[in-house]
Parts: sequence; structure tokens; C-alpha cells
Amino acid sequence: MTYREEDLLPLSGLQHFAFCRRQWALIHLEQQWQENLRTVEGNLLHQRAHDASLRERRGDLLILRSLPVVSHTLGLSGQCDVVEFHAASEGVPLHGEEGLWMPFPVEYKRGRPKAHQADELQLCAQAMCLEEMLCCSIPEGALYYGEPRRRTPVTFSSELRERVQSCSEEMHQFYRRGHTPKAKPSKSCNACSLRDLCLPQLTRRSSVSAYLKKAMEELP
Repeated sequence: MTYREEDLLPLSGLQHFAFCRRQWALIHLEQQWQENLRTVEGNLLHQRAHDASLRERRGDLLILRSLPVVSHTLGLSGQCDVVEFHAASEGVPLHGEEGLWMPFPVEYKRGRPKAHQADELQLCAQAMCLEEMLCCSIPEGALYYGEPRRRTPVTFSSELRERVQSCSEEMHQFYRRGHTPKAKPSKSCNACSLRDLCLPQLTRRSSVSAYLKKAMEELP
């Protein structure tokens, strides 16, 4: 399937979707957002990485920031924080540059590496967009986390690519239906900036009608 330009969804939403379907829907369907310390720190980290004026050339390394990417196969578009292009015989030609270059995407994140694969999925989707645009194969990239201040390498395995594809398809299904899923409370809710908007704790409580019915049954 090939998506039209007007049907493209934000690539950044893939990370929200993988973390929590409801969080994604609140942000991308209902246009709700709320800042907390984590989101502010993350925004500051991305502002430094997204300075498009910082184009660096270090010998056989070319560094581009805020690089727009799109995949009409996935139906996603967005920006890469940083894409390093390394001079390589198996690389691809770049406009205005001599030789061949191999892309290596780098995504900046606050905090530390996480147990879930939401960050890896977002990075892999960026690589898949670059592959479609440049007609090349990108085997790996890296996630840079703000707390350890070092990179975590990510291999774009077939399993990771398949999950990107399935999540993208599911996102489009939710978007077409305009459906916001119900909350599924977990430990992750404590770190979510939308906790006060989502109110996941309400799902643990019985309905008003059930409460009244129970109260009536307990009357003498």
C-alpha cells in the first residue's frame, strides 16, 4: 500500500504509540498535551540536536541535523535529529558531495535506555524512511541518551522492521476511525505527562451505576 501525502502521520508518534496507544490518541487525535519535567528536558535536548544550521564536515564524515524524511510505504513523515553520512564504497551519492556515503541515523533521548522498544522503533522507522528516499540499505543506527551521555547502538533487524510496519498500519487504522483506546493502567502511567488528562486510575473503579446498585443491595 502507498499512502498519499495528505494521509501521512507524524513519525514521532510511533514512539508514543508503542509506549501507549491511548497516549498516542490523546496527542494525535484529540490534540491534548501537557508538559512535565521529562518532556521539558527532552525538548531542550532535541533543540540542540535539531539546529539545522549546524552542518558539519569532518573528513570522511558529514553530519546533517533536522533532516526531513518521509515514507509513503509506511505513511509516515518527520525529521531525524542527526544523520551521519560516512564515506563508504557501498554508500549512495549525495547532492553536492563527491563520492559515496552511508547513512547512520542518531536519535537523541533524555533519561536512560528503556525496557520497551519505543525508542528503537522510532529510530528504525527513520532508517526505513531514509532507505526509501535514498534507495539504500541501512543496517544500524544509535540512540543517544542524556543521562549516561553515550550512544546505544541499534541493529535494524527484520523483527524490528516488521514491528515498525505493523505499528504504522495500526496507527493509520486508529486515525481513520478516530478511536481513542481505553486506558490500561501500568507502572508506566506514573511517568506519563498526560496522566492528569488520561486519568487511568478511573478504570480501576466500578461504574456509578454498579456502585449505586451495590449500595442499594446493602441497605437493610
